[in-house]
Amino acid sequence: MQYRDLGKTGLKVAPIGFGASPLGGVYGSVDANEGIRSVHVAIERGINLFDTSPYYGETRSEAFLGKALEGPWRSKIILSSKAGRIAQSTFDFSPEHMEQSLDESLERLKTDYLDIFIAHDIEFAADYERIWNETVPAMERLKRKGKCRFIGVSGLPLGLLAEAAVKAPIDLVLSYCHFTLLDHTLKDRLVPIVKERGLGLINASPLAMGLLSKSGPPAWHPAPDSIQTAARRASEYCSGWNVDLSTLAVQFSVLDPAIPVTLIGMKTAAEVERNIAALDATVQSELLEEVRSILAPVQGKTWPSGNWPIEPELVAK
Repeated sequence: MQYRDLGKTGLKVAPIGFGASPLGGVYGSVDANEGIRSVHVAIERGINLFDTSPYYGETRSEAFLGKALEGPWRSKIILSSKAGRIAQSTFDFSPEHMEQSLDESLERLKTDYLDIFIAHDIEFAADYERIWNETVPAMERLKRKGKCRFIGVSGLPLGLLAEAAVKAPIDLVLSYCHFTLLDHTLKDRLVPIVKERGLGLINASPLAMGLLSKSGPPAWHPAPDSIQTAARRASEYCSGWNVDLSTLAVQFSVLDPAIPVTLIGMKTAAEVERNIAALDATVQSELLEEVRSILAPVQGKTWPSGNWPIEPELVAK
């Protein structure tokens, strides 16, 4: 496993990170023994960044991961969690909540500190200036107290993440659904900014929250019909090659050295092994080009999220 620098944090990360939202039941039921085994197998195979949030499964993901990391496992990984997003439509980025949420996360995760602490989905904040002037300074204070080592923000709109990179004294940003077969605008719109400022960059959801998979997305997925239809066509085409679209999607995202680490949701050891195998597998260039051609009409298109205004040309019809 080759490791990459996460900006100027000094952290070295494997190209694949363990997204723990599935451990909270976000994508269906979880077998307890298999879920714990998936965490241990991932660590043994070299995956070292584990990301969760109290929002995932209403704290179940954190509690599950905390149990899996008991004993010697915690010291072997980089542990990331978040605060600010409480429920589907409930957010609180106040300094008081950020500290309380972090303390509760530490208790569930059975640890004294987080390596990475992230303000979760900041596009839902009512006032972005308060994120820069109140939320992030509160996170800095928690960092000085030793409750976390590095701080950052996450969200969907790339424009907002770019603004955060410039305005807030953060160490990293977490972006999702913007470096996939469907949408690789992250490379042009955010990578240059974080590189210039020495920030870490975490990419998440190379399957676009299930769009780029054989089984398809969950019912709650916000993508409009045009994107979902294109993804289904791509999956059907891959099936003709006896290839799962998700394998191709993972390869596309994790093999680009400009992206330090890509979080992939996992809850079984088999999923861990399949994703790691993608690092060494040969990409079938003809298949990749045809899939990209199928997805070209919706390439770079996205959907509204939170209060950040989306550029009209990026809205999927």
